[in-house]
Amino acid sequence: MSTDTNKEVVRRFVDQVFVKLNTDAVDGLVADDFVSHNWPSDPDSKTALKAATHRISQGLTDISFSVDDLISEDDRVVARVTSRARQIGPFMGMPASGRSYEIGEIHIFRLRDGKIVEHWYQMDAMGLMQQLKGS
Repeated sequence: MSTDTNKEVVRRFVDQVFVKLNTDAVDGLVADDFVSHNWPSDPDSKTALKAATHRISQGLTDISFSVDDLISEDDRVVARVTSRARQIGPFMGMPASGRSYEIGEIHIFRLRDGKIVEHWYQMDAMGLMQQLKGS
């Protein structure tokens, strides 16, 4: 696939999975042998991604992601994004606060045949917790 095609897959993934929390979109955008390198080892990372998406939908609303940079080379796409949301339920071990947050994140995707096969990310977890706690 071309780097432009890979970028478009990642844009759709961000919109459908991260923003709209559409678990059905995971099947169309993520390979069956998908591996996430950011949560505890799970033999079925695709199912774990759907479960995480569902959990997030219980804790957050008003979700948005701004794609600040999208860089592609060969089978990799790197996305620097700013995410925003408001916490309405338990999220990352924190009780509902009603607070909104904004954090920066870096995501690296590896694609094959138009689907995401690997994912790594780094986010400002400390900044997120401080905003959710109100400190």
